[in-house]
Amino acid sequence: MVTWEYATIPLLIHSTKAILDQWGADGWELVQVVPGPQGQNLVAYLKRPKQ
Repeated sequence: MVTWEYATIPLLIHSTKAILDQWGADGWELVQVVPGPQGQNLVAYLKRPKQ
Protein backbone atom coordinates (compact mmCIF):
# COMPACT_ATOMS: atom_id res chain seq x y z
CA MET A 1 0.00 0.00 0.00
CA VAL A 2 1.30 3.45 -0.89
CA THR A 3 1.48 6.00 1.89
CA TRP A 4 1.62 9.70 1.08
CA GLU A 5 3.14 12.84 2.49
CA TYR A 6 1.54 16.21 1.84
CA ALA A 7 2.64 19.83 1.55
CA THR A 8 0.72 23.09 1.51
CA ILE A 9 2.51 26.00 -0.15
CA PRO A 10 1.60 29.61 -0.95
CA LEU A 11 1.78 30.54 -4.63
CA LEU A 12 2.85 33.96 -5.81
CA ILE A 13 0.89 34.98 -8.89
CA HIS A 14 3.95 36.29 -10.76
CA SER A 15 5.97 33.06 -10.26
CA THR A 16 3.40 30.27 -10.02
CA LYS A 17 4.93 28.19 -12.82
CA ALA A 18 8.46 28.41 -11.43
CA ILE A 19 7.28 27.42 -7.94
CA LEU A 20 5.28 24.44 -9.20
CA ASP A 21 8.08 23.35 -11.57
CA GLN A 22 10.54 23.29 -8.66
CA TRP A 23 8.22 21.25 -6.41
CA GLY A 24 7.46 18.92 -9.33
CA ALA A 25 11.18 18.38 -9.91
CA ASP A 26 11.38 17.31 -6.25
CA GLY A 27 8.74 14.63 -6.85
CA TRP A 28 5.62 16.47 -5.66
CA GLU A 29 2.31 16.14 -7.54
CA LEU A 30 -0.14 19.04 -7.55
CA VAL A 31 -3.51 18.01 -6.09
CA GLN A 32 -5.41 21.29 -5.91
CA VAL A 33 -5.04 25.07 -5.95
CA VAL A 34 -7.45 27.16 -3.86
CA PRO A 35 -7.72 30.84 -2.92
CA GLY A 36 -5.82 31.79 0.23
CA PRO A 37 -7.44 33.03 3.46
CA GLN A 38 -7.67 36.65 2.26
CA GLY A 39 -8.64 35.60 -1.25
CA GLN A 40 -5.70 37.46 -2.79
CA ASN A 41 -3.10 34.70 -2.91
CA LEU A 42 -3.33 31.08 -3.97
CA VAL A 43 -2.50 28.01 -1.92
CA ALA A 44 -1.32 24.77 -3.53
CA TYR A 45 -1.82 21.32 -2.04
CA LEU A 46 0.74 18.73 -3.15
CA LYS A 47 1.45 15.06 -2.45
CA ARG A 48 4.16 12.48 -3.08
CA PRO A 49 4.75 8.88 -1.99
CA LYS A 50 6.63 8.58 1.29
CA GLN A 51 10.19 7.39 0.89
